[in-house]
Parts: sequence; structure tokens; C-alpha cells
Amino acid sequence: MVDAPVPISPAETDAIFRVENLSKIYRSGNNQLAIFEGLNFEVTRGERLALVGESGAGKSTLLHLLGGLDRPSNGTIYYFSKDISVLGDSELAQFRNQEIGFVWQIHYLLPEFTALENVMMPLLIRGTSHAEAASASQSRLEEVGLGGRAGHRAGELSGGEQQRVVLARALVGNPSVLLADEPTGNLDYRTGEMIFELLTTLHRSHQLTSILVTHNWSFARKCDRVLRLEGGVLVPGLPNGVQPDARKEYL
Repeated sequence: MVDAPVPISPAETDAIFRVENLSKIYRSGNNQLAIFEGLNFEVTRGERLALVGESGAGKSTLLHLLGGLDRPSNGTIYYFSKDISVLGDSELAQFRNQEIGFVWQIHYLLPEFTALENVMMPLLIRGTSHAEAASASQSRLEEVGLGGRAGHRAGELSGGEQQRVVLARALVGNPSVLLADEPTGNLDYRTGEMIFELLTTLHRSHQLTSILVTHNWSFARKCDRVLRLEGGVLVPGLPNGVQPDARKEYL
């Protein structure tokens, strides 16, 4: 039996995420490490936001908090009018399943299952029938250009094809938000360009709000807005002197 969906209604504001005084601090005994403290920002519905910064700055941590994969040490994360930082584990799992699509640098596909079966997983977890999940998943695979590879296992696919399966899996549940953490980081330059263009197409066709963590300056420039996580604070834009070369990285 599937739990009833978490009721989340859009507020009058266009902000799909509103973050207030957000902090993430790791503690071990008497020691503590503050990844960031007191972050305040909004993400507009329909926006494509690039999040950049040095390795270890906390970009992935922030993405995990927005997606309900982790909880903040302090502060509030509003998804429309709902404070997701106080949801119980079951409600938070429903929120992730219904509202968020995730794309990671590592594909995390289940190797013993086919591309189709991997894409079906979020719907089966939701309680969708096998037939409906298979039909929706086949449609998503066709949308990313892999309709003819649905029966192939993950290990039989190239890196770019695997990432296309991940995109299909992220969108099969019709989420409102796509969170992508270095989605082209393990791909060669040409394949990375193709995946980024596919992300752009899917963002528009599915009317998504997309937040993209990337080291690629050129990709970041093509987004609606860039935020840089630096020294535990968020500042707008890329560093001074950045050249628009897709093959260079902000490391």
C-alpha cells in the first residue's frame, strides 16, 4: 500500500525553493566542521540555476539538502509553502519520489537490471502497476534517444548512454525539480556537450526547475543564473577572469 501523497501547494510567490539561514555543520566529539552557515537565497520556478565553487565547498551538500537527502543543522528550506526540513522520514521520501529528479556524476544504475527496469524503479516504489511503469519508462527512454536499448543491461551501454538512462529515470515520475550533480563529470568533452544539450531540451519540454552543480564554466554561463559557493557563503556569478571555454574547469 502506498502512502497518500504529501500535499504541497504552490504559494503566491514564484520561488519554488526559499532558503533561510541555512547551516550544515558536522560534529565529531568536541570538533566541528562548518560547511556553510547562514545561507539565504531563492530559486525561481522554471529557472535553470548553476551552482559552482571549489571542490569541497559544499555544493553537493547543498544539493542534498534541497533534495531532502540530508537535513540541515540549522535553518529552513521551503518548497513552495512547505518547510521540508521538518518533514518526517516517510514524508520526506514521498517528497523526493514525487517532486525531485536526481542526476549524479556516477550513474548508480543497477547492473543486473535492464535500462527499462532501471527507469521503472521510481514508479514501482511509488506503487504504480508494472504495466504502467513499463509504458512510461519506455516513453522516457525514447525521449532520450534510447528506445531501442531498453532491453540492454547497464554494463552493455556506453557512458553517455548510461547517463541518458539516468535522465530518463530522473524524469519518469514527472518531477517539478531536477537536481544534477556534475552530470557530465565522467564523460568526454563531446559526450558531455551532448548530455548538456539534452538537459537543456528536457528542462524546457518538461517545464522543470533545474539546479546544476558543475565545474564547467561554459555550461554554467548558459544557465539563467550562476551562484558561487565560496568560503561558506553564496555569491553571484563566476570568478573574475573566467574564459568561456567548455573544456576548462573551475577547480
